[in-house]
Amino acid sequence: MSESKSANEVEDNWDEEEATEESGSEESNTEEGASERDAAQGDAEEHYSTDDERSLSAHEFLTEVIDQMEMDCDVQLRRPSEEQSSDIRLEISGPDAGRIIGKRGQVLSALQFLCNRAQNRPGEERRYITVDAEGYRSRRDDSLATMARRLGKKAVTDGKIITFEPMNPRDRRVVHLALAKFEGVITKSEGDGDDRRVQIIPVKR
Repeated sequence: MSESKSANEVEDNWDEEEATEESGSEESNTEEGASERDAAQGDAEEHYSTDDERSLSAHEFLTEVIDQMEMDCDVQLRRPSEEQSSDIRLEISGPDAGRIIGKRGQVLSALQFLCNRAQNRPGEERRYITVDAEGYRSRRDDSLATMARRLGKKAVTDGKIITFEPMNPRDRRVVHLALAKFEGVITKSEGDGDDRRVQIIPVKR
């Protein structure tokens, strides 16, 4: 559509490092604050425990998968965020964590997909499972959310729809959540299958 502008044009060849370097001072301060909060919560997260059966089952499942892969890694449950309190967060750490991540997080994404398929059975309430390794996803999510907010501002300023390149479901979710309370825009997903992408749409106040 003529009024639509591709996010790829705005953020040409964007990757995690580029987004972090290009973020403005306000956003950089926000990220620094988030890093400080993460560090402060680190010890508490290490000791996070729960009697939630679904969380424990997901932890046991992923541990068994990694053991079968013969990777030298540990799996820990992490406290879910207040916004997604029903989510299950699993963190992988250890000498082989880099191999678990894989190129551009592909192995990590496959493990997360496997966990969600295995642990979300028909007839049960869906619980979204996030699998991270050494904070890789957290850093990438922060960068993607920062880019989404920056493009949200641009959509409001220019009054034009901004369309991202196709994304996997998890990345689309990060963008939707980042802009859920962003004044002046709404987001929606368009397309099917591997071509599904997020649009940032400016709305009249």
